[in-house]
Amino acid sequence: MTRYDVLPIILGSDENAYGNVRLIHESYQIKPLLLCTRLLTPTMNSKLFDLIQIDRFDHDSVFPGALLSILEKNAAPNRKLIVIPCSDYYAGMMTRHYSKFKGLIGNHFISEALLDTLDTKDKFYKLCEKHGLDYPKTIVCEQHERETALEQMDFQFPIVVKPENSNAYAYLHCQFEGKKKVFFFNAKDEYLSMVQNMKTSDYKGKLIIQEFIPGGDSSMRVINSYSDDNGKVKMMCLGQPVLEEYAPKTLGNYAAIISRSDMEIYQKVKAFLEEIGYIGFSNIDMKYDSRTGKYMMFEINPRLGRSSFFVRSAGLNMIAALIENVVSGTDADCVYSDQTALWTNVPKVVLRKYVTEPELSAEIKQLYKQKKVLTTLWYKRDLNLKRILKVSRYYFGHIKNYKRYYFNKRQAVSAESRG
Repeated sequence: MTRYDVLPIILGSDENAYGNVRLIHESYQIKPLLLCTRLLTPTMNSKLFDLIQIDRFDHDSVFPGALLSILEKNAAPNRKLIVIPCSDYYAGMMTRHYSKFKGLIGNHFISEALLDTLDTKDKFYKLCEKHGLDYPKTIVCEQHERETALEQMDFQFPIVVKPENSNAYAYLHCQFEGKKKVFFFNAKDEYLSMVQNMKTSDYKGKLIIQEFIPGGDSSMRVINSYSDDNGKVKMMCLGQPVLEEYAPKTLGNYAAIISRSDMEIYQKVKAFLEEIGYIGFSNIDMKYDSRTGKYMMFEINPRLGRSSFFVRSAGLNMIAALIENVVSGTDADCVYSDQTALWTNVPKVVLRKYVTEPELSAEIKQLYKQKKVLTTLWYKRDLNLKRILKVSRYYFGHIKNYKRYYFNKRQAVSAESRG
């Protein structure tokens, strides 16, 4: 068996999917299969993969049978099939239906019990408490508790409100006026107005209500990691987001990240992941609380995220780490990123205008000068006229989005505190 005798199968068609396809091409020059219901802009007009579109593939009633058929068709002696989900709902379906695919695919996924713990915020925060990780003050409310939930608050406005899983199918596909991925509220009546609008939708899931941790986008931290089948962490990369997105459907997504190194955080998160027996990719969101000097844990997503290409800007390839582990069974020591580089999903002009902290602005300028900047979608080995036009419109469309939707979180907080 050669080290390249492998067929990666990508689930999804967003920036994350394209980033993973690109990582595979950079390391192996092979074409993965890309399975999705429809192509989104990031993967349009690309020559890097073989496409299979499946109607309603993101439904539990269709997914397992369709994937099983594709796995069986592509199985061959001495070939490793590796499935890489690029969204929470695909990752969830891989966990729930894994027993149907066991023996056909080379990589493994976390248990359904652990997935439920990570997805259920009250269970997740109990897990954090058990393992010595800090987290924001939080209320988890069921559908029937939405209007009275604030009566339980033992923290002050402003607050952050979000569905228990904003990437879950039920929330992605519901519709109501003012829908956002994440909400920021300075007063009770603002929250109740959103709840009334949400009533008109068919979203029946839980809401998460949290204290707002002071600080802007650059107070966030993200760690991406890969853990092998024995639950040993093999690769970690820490990033400092310097700008988030503000359009309603993508609010809170990272728009630009500078890779960092912090062995204290690495060791603390590594110990946590290994103690809970985590397997596969993880995407961990935290925020630095300047009041306490602590990093507050927000969530762990069981897949690489759409901003995970920041790991590549730091010189690491997590998809290659997975493939090498599955194909050749390598058992190397954990690799920690120690490089500083910039990943951005938005044009330079956006960073110049909306990253206002002088030190970060100067650092970004220097990283551009040093050519230590990567964007996921601009890959010189996959450019043609149609793709250039499509990606350019998508990429530079961020300029208009920021003009329309941007707000300064720290000013909103200080205004409320003065009031």
